[in-house]
Amino acid sequence: MTRGPRRSVHPDTVLDAALELIDEGALTMRSLATRVGLTPGALYTYFPDRSAIVAALADRLLAEADLSLLDDPSLPPHQRVENYSLALREVLLAHPAAVPAILGAAFNGPMALRVGESLLGVLPDARATYTVMVYVLGAIALEAADLEAFGTPPPPEPDRIAARRAVLRIDPDQFPRTHGEIDAIAAYNSTGQFRWGLHRVLAGLSGS
Repeated sequence: MTRGPRRSVHPDTVLDAALELIDEGALTMRSLATRVGLTPGALYTYFPDRSAIVAALADRLLAEADLSLLDDPSLPPHQRVENYSLALREVLLAHPAAVPAILGAAFNGPMALRVGESLLGVLPDARATYTVMVYVLGAIALEAADLEAFGTPPPPEPDRIAARRAVLRIDPDQFPRTHGEIDAIAAYNSTGQFRWGLHRVLAGLSGS
């Protein structure tokens, strides 16, 4: 029996489907092959394993955050870092279910290297760039877990803060300091907290 022509798909189509599946919490090589209409064996000609797919997705999502924000010479260095960090946060939090896998990937693709190069142009000490990215990615990971708890799609940020505040029951006699900070605690996973922390990390790195 003569076999028909082997089906092929564009690698971007494979990554589109992989991102859909990882958003659904269902990414396996078999499920991905089914989603794009390939046999599992054919899928391995595009990516050798799941970790390679996740690494490619990490690089693709990095590319969605506007790198020119880091390279804008008209702005002070710390403002450039903040603008890019906020853009990256927005991109990653659009896929909260994918964030744990994405952040566990090896950030060594072409886009990751470009981001690192641009960061070094703003913060020339590699230890400083590492410290900033640990803060940025760590905060994003915590916020992604919070978004997952709210379901899909999550409510707007002010509503999430209000919902957290409504369920916080802190005994003011037993935990007076915690009770006094209850509004700040309810807003831990928020844009305001993210920026507050980033400002202080950057200020500490500059020695101010």
